[in-house]
Amino acid sequence: MKSRSLMLGVALGLTGTAAVGSTAPETPAWVTESNQDAQIVLKTFADLAPEQAGQFGVDGLDDQATSLTPDFVQRADAAFDQDLTELNAKLAAATDPQLKQDLQIMINAAGDAKRDNALQSKYLLNYTNVAQLVFFGVQTLIDPQVPPERQQAVVKRLQSYAGLLPGRPPVTDQAKLLFENDLKRDPKLLGPYKGQVEQDLKDAQQYIPGIEQLLAGSKVQGWQEPWAKLKAQLNDYDSWVQTEVMAHARTDNRLPEEMYANNLHDLGVDEDPRALIQEAEFSFSEIQHQLEGMAILVAKQDHMKSSDYRDVIRELKKKQLKPDTILPFYKERLKQIEAIVRKEHIVTLPQRQMMIRMGSAAETAQIPAPHMDAPRLIGNTGQYGSFILPNNAGQPGGMDDDTFDAAAWTLTSHEGRPGHELQFASMIEHNTSIARALFAFNSANVEGWALYSEAEMQPYEPLDGQMIALRDRLLRAARAFLDPMVNLGMTTPDQAKEFLMREVVLSPAFAQEEADRFAFQQPGQATSYYYGYHNLLTMRGRAEVELGPKFNRQKFNDFILSQGLLPPSLMQQAIDQEFIPSQK
Repeated sequence: MKSRSLMLGVALGLTGTAAVGSTAPETPAWVTESNQDAQIVLKTFADLAPEQAGQFGVDGLDDQATSLTPDFVQRADAAFDQDLTELNAKLAAATDPQLKQDLQIMINAAGDAKRDNALQSKYLLNYTNVAQLVFFGVQTLIDPQVPPERQQAVVKRLQSYAGLLPGRPPVTDQAKLLFENDLKRDPKLLGPYKGQVEQDLKDAQQYIPGIEQLLAGSKVQGWQEPWAKLKAQLNDYDSWVQTEVMAHARTDNRLPEEMYANNLHDLGVDEDPRALIQEAEFSFSEIQHQLEGMAILVAKQDHMKSSDYRDVIRELKKKQLKPDTILPFYKERLKQIEAIVRKEHIVTLPQRQMMIRMGSAAETAQIPAPHMDAPRLIGNTGQYGSFILPNNAGQPGGMDDDTFDAAAWTLTSHEGRPGHELQFASMIEHNTSIARALFAFNSANVEGWALYSEAEMQPYEPLDGQMIALRDRLLRAARAFLDPMVNLGMTTPDQAKEFLMREVVLSPAFAQEEADRFAFQQPGQATSYYYGYHNLLTMRGRAEVELGPKFNRQKFNDFILSQGLLPPSLMQQAIDQEFIPSQK
């Protein structure tokens, strides 16, 4: 996420989960007990970040909004301390091994959030991207899948943001005060990176009209007055950011090494960044060799003049889809992929259709890349997740990296099926506990499965599709060494951008987005794809060795999905103690 406010730090940074339309199996007793215990931590997150907790499915929060009070850090720490006391007591009394695993997951989540707060307070001024916060708070309610009676609650949320409720100053004033109090507490604290602030100010020009567009397109009554007040406050806040925050912005993107290492841990990447660089550089070279061989085949098939993989990728990218054909093309590509998955027995697919749509301008500003956007996990009543395609194709200086025929194979496999959409949906279908679906959530768990899904599909794709699958795998290896290199001062964001344009043939816009991701958007996150994929392949290799000819790919993949988002150590334990014995 773009904002590094304390509020978002304790909200786990989750992206949501997909819903299903099939009947779930009976809930095991240990899951029921685990979900009851999860209410302890859910209440804390609901108090600190009601917008996100409501999106996850915690009821009764539609009209509530984040309160960035001056004692926010102390309030959060006290709540997490109480949670840890209760959870540790329950762990000491638990006997079921899976329940004990879930309790440990929740203990780790509360401890991680508390450590995040401590490091934030130790090193950084608390700067909040308020326009993004408000857009998210409105977007989660003004959604076609949210019943109209619930959408009406957005008015009270707007009133809260605008300071129109008793005892609630405007959220913009709260954010200013947190920043100013930190300056008084310790003038040596680091401000946000200058590039981040500049991007936030630019994005605000999409968020603010985007909020109004959402409200005007809804059936909500009475939003105009609080929105007028809030809109003026948001514009005033941007002016304040331009002068006051920018005056304290740092020109060096690097976080203190302790914070970067903590980012990696939170993302599920438990490896020294320097060791990760070495491993990823080896993989990058190996994938380059594979690309060179594939490029010869594609160049011969399509009668291209050059067989250099970079030139072949450039030629494939020339076959751009027209903006009005992108959505129907991707829908058709999904059908082709599903047919292959079923024919080759790769993994079990649901019978229901998957949703794909184009994103709005504001959604594209928030997340300019294709992504899976999904509704509540808790208390889901049949809502569906959506594969969102950004609305920036064909724009001057825009991206041309996924809007051509050959790219649609890999992107749909990653974001849709058998990737993110299927993984998230499976958590509902298998009655996955809240701990495993929500509090074990990290980027390595999620992105590792999606990249693994790309690899599972690659052998069945046409040559040009396989070529782009390798290009995208090359990108993930590059991310895994460029991100730590940028954050350890071994290269610069501009040099990383140039490398990606030259060796991975990314568009300037996409390469800039990657460089920004490394530098300030989500330092460390880009490493999670390679790391999670590597872990999953290692686990599968171990199972194949143990089972020999008895290994069944579909049963293995179904088992992985049935476990939710277990950390790697617990996933390996489940494979060793449950999957392998069941197949023998």
